[in-house]
Amino acid sequence: MRDARPAELVLGSVQLGLAYGAANRTGMPSHGAALKLVHRAAEGGITKFDTARAYGDSENRLGEALEARSGIRTVTKLSPLSDLSPDASREEVREAVDRSVWASLLALRRARLDCLLLHRASHMFDFRGAVWERLLEHLEDGTILSLGVSVQNPAETLSALDCLDVSHIQMPFNLLDWRWRKSGVIERIVRRSNLTVHARSVFLQGLLASGDASVWPAIKGVNAPEILETLKWLAEQFDRESAADLCLAYARGQNWIDGVVVGMETENQLDVNLRLSARPPLSADDCAEIECRVPRVPAQLLNPAEWPK
Repeated sequence: MRDARPAELVLGSVQLGLAYGAANRTGMPSHGAALKLVHRAAEGGITKFDTARAYGDSENRLGEALEARSGIRTVTKLSPLSDLSPDASREEVREAVDRSVWASLLALRRARLDCLLLHRASHMFDFRGAVWERLLEHLEDGTILSLGVSVQNPAETLSALDCLDVSHIQMPFNLLDWRWRKSGVIERIVRRSNLTVHARSVFLQGLLASGDASVWPAIKGVNAPEILETLKWLAEQFDRESAADLCLAYARGQNWIDGVVVGMETENQLDVNLRLSARPPLSADDCAEIECRVPRVPAQLLNPAEWPK
């Protein structure tokens, strides 16, 4: 876990390889624009970059932009292994894992992977454990320097926390997300001193910072205008310049979070996020008060995979 420093800003790069996000109105940036954005992020002090095999051109663009830079750490994710049948043989699984690892090394232009996460938490146990077994071998031989899991919900997180070889967890988290505290996940995370935690979706795919109720999914029990108005009011009460500032300051104010992954597709977004992350985070007392004031939303809203199409 981190020390007394606030959680650092991590550049999420899915938008650099795909047109992604419910509130995305600019699409995927051009090759040149993506490289320029990454260069500018590194020059602005960002040292952690998040990507995945499944993020289209993201790994290649990061690799090209960051090849000559030192002091940079990249977190990538294993392929979702969608081509494997459920009854794939152990050798087929191992070969698929190797293909993903080698492809990431080549795209990122690295001799070793700083950190590799399972893109699907179930792959820790699927295929009779062959995926995780092969990754542990890569960890042992130094091809991968640390292993972790990208989780979607508390059940997956609790399962991952049971494995001592998991040294990194990436999880969705924002000021509306009540699930983690209620399920005991945060309490378990705090007890793991050797664990790095990165929070993603602090803006809930851009919804919380959009100011636009029309881009919200139609989910029973969710009053988007009311939520946006509450966030605007809270931002004023806590002297934050916007709902985005409030959301980022809340996540960075959690003493169990090491990094906050924020996706960006334009230099203007990068500049805004760099400026906001330079501001002090909210205190523990402020975070607790916000938790009491935001509405309790259905769990469906907190998982974009369950949003109506």
